Amino acid sequence: MAERLTIIDFVEKYTRKFPDHVYLREKPKDVWVDTTFRQTREETYRIGAGLMALGVEKGDKIALLSEGRTMWVLAELGAMYAGMTDVPLSVNLGDGQDLVFRINHSDSKWIMTSAYQLPKIRKIIDQCPEVRKVIVFDDAFYDLESLNDNEIRMSEIQKMGDGYLREHRDLFEARYKSVGPDDYANISYTSGTTADPKGILLTHRNYTANVEQGSSVINIPENSTMLIILPLDHCFAHVAGMYTLMMYGANMAFVPSGKTSLATLKNIPMSIRETRPHVMLSVPALSNNFKKNIESGIKAKGPFVQKLYNFALNNAIKYNKEYYNRGGFLQLWRKPLMSLFDKLIFKNVRESFGGRMMFFVGGGALLDINLQKYFCAVGMPVFQGYGLSEATPIICANSTGHAIFGSSGRIVKPMDCKICDADGNEVPIGEKGEIVVRGENVMAGYWKNPKATADTVVDGWLHTGDMGYICPFDTDYLYVVGRFKSLLISADGEKYSPEGFEDSLTAVSKYINQVVLHNNQDPYTMVLVVPDKDALREYAKTKGVDPATDEGKKLMLTKIQEEINTYKRGGSHAGLFPERWLPAAVVVCDEPFTIANKMVNSTSKIVRGKVEEHYADRIAYCYTPEGKDLYNPKNMASIA
Repeated sequence: MAERLTIIDFVEKYTRKFPDHVYLREKPKDVWVDTTFRQTREETYRIGAGLMALGVEKGDKIALLSEGRTMWVLAELGAMYAGMTDVPLSVNLGDGQDLVFRINHSDSKWIMTSAYQLPKIRKIIDQCPEVRKVIVFDDAFYDLESLNDNEIRMSEIQKMGDGYLREHRDLFEARYKSVGPDDYANISYTSGTTADPKGILLTHRNYTANVEQGSSVINIPENSTMLIILPLDHCFAHVAGMYTLMMYGANMAFVPSGKTSLATLKNIPMSIRETRPHVMLSVPALSNNFKKNIESGIKAKGPFVQKLYNFALNNAIKYNKEYYNRGGFLQLWRKPLMSLFDKLIFKNVRESFGGRMMFFVGGGALLDINLQKYFCAVGMPVFQGYGLSEATPIICANSTGHAIFGSSGRIVKPMDCKICDADGNEVPIGEKGEIVVRGENVMAGYWKNPKATADTVVDGWLHTGDMGYICPFDTDYLYVVGRFKSLLISADGEKYSPEGFEDSLTAVSKYINQVVLHNNQDPYTMVLVVPDKDALREYAKTKGVDPATDEGKKLMLTKIQEEINTYKRGGSHAGLFPERWLPAAVVVCDEPFTIANKMVNSTSKIVRGKVEEHYADRIAYCYTPEGKDLYNPKNMASIA
């Protein structure tokens, strides 16, 4: 049986194995600052001891609100060494009540925050009476001149830690050695798709077990660099980022934070160029943006380069097929062409990602198979994985040499996985049902919610709520095809999962950014579309039509319909999805789905219920004769 390590055991083991390797990289000002594994352990000691000097008790909850940065990692590890349970909070939580609920519901007595996020805390701190102290990461930053009485700088905590280690090192060591594998590492809140998000209890062993399980399907070379773009509050970044990198002696670099999320996004290209990462964590929204940026760059080089690029792309896609079956005798002639075009075209594409990118680790949602084929063709595969926070999170993943495009990858080991019907009975291999897993990565439960825990974890088996099936010709692989309990329901009671079509349409169409299919026992399926208005306006202009005129608006609406029609009989994507579930009516949304309007959660997933609630009137209108008409007044107004 594997040793049941705590995160503290894990840190002690690998910071001593790779003491002089760089572990953390950030760019606070003009130059990148590196922190080695040894320095990570030493700074973690200082913070952990400083928190003990401040008066924290074992088991205390401490909320953490900050952008991804070196201090985020050090602060969380320091809290764990002090025997605390961390409550990581998303920086995308804009509503004060979202923060208040999580801080109060978790029983957090302490808060750690960056100076950027401090104003949010100050606005709501009076509503959090149990909080004793707010620890601020930065000494002088973001117009931060003075602190309130209930605030203290992290530099002061570190100084207190130095003194505590000199005088009470034995107490500090006793504290961190008292932490057990079944103690809570953190409470990870769901993204707020309901009024009261659930707090997922993840233990130390949940995390170390999932890192070990993850290594059975994917690994990262020693000394390689991962650029962290996704938020650190999610367990995906913990396991696939922080702890996996630690185990392999690799390092993580953080995109420098800006005063706004847009300012941070603008720092991504510079960060890629300067850190030259070997691997990145990705979600479909990021992958789509990367693809669009690549193609914009190719287009800017002129028609000849664009034709060469398209030929090279098609050649590589046909050679690679679904990856597991790439090549073959009949495809041998393509290989020399691939090598030639790789040097002429794709090498330059990869240079825009630093020139060392080996692969992306994809998660968050289903990634369209054509997008997977695309990135493999340019030499930077996006290896799709699948998991959820309640499983800490990795359940399966594709990897170099072991991938089936369209699947979610090989199931991690050791972990049990089965597919069940609505009654909880296991179905035969190849049949669809709910994905149910059992292993050391399954959460301890939901904080203060025994009913939800009992409904979700039954006899040790985690019922994911996701629908999938085991690959018939290789049972190591799992296919995830959508939500098991959030299905479309037709008027005759038949059910269907919409995610495949939604993900595919946004991936293949440059005119459509976001999609939600809807059918709740209605006569037909309709689709809510967030268009790329800039691309549509450009399209109208190429046709010699002013997009501001009624003629232009109708042309743009027609283009949206044409993109949808490619999935219907005779279209270029015909047969991918059942004809009867394709939309018969279109709603063009007048605003995108965003975190600000709560139609997208903090992990970039569209919250279907919030979208349907927001557009309830438009959905109802769509089932009227006037509303079913593509060129109805509301669509005409929304496309403007």
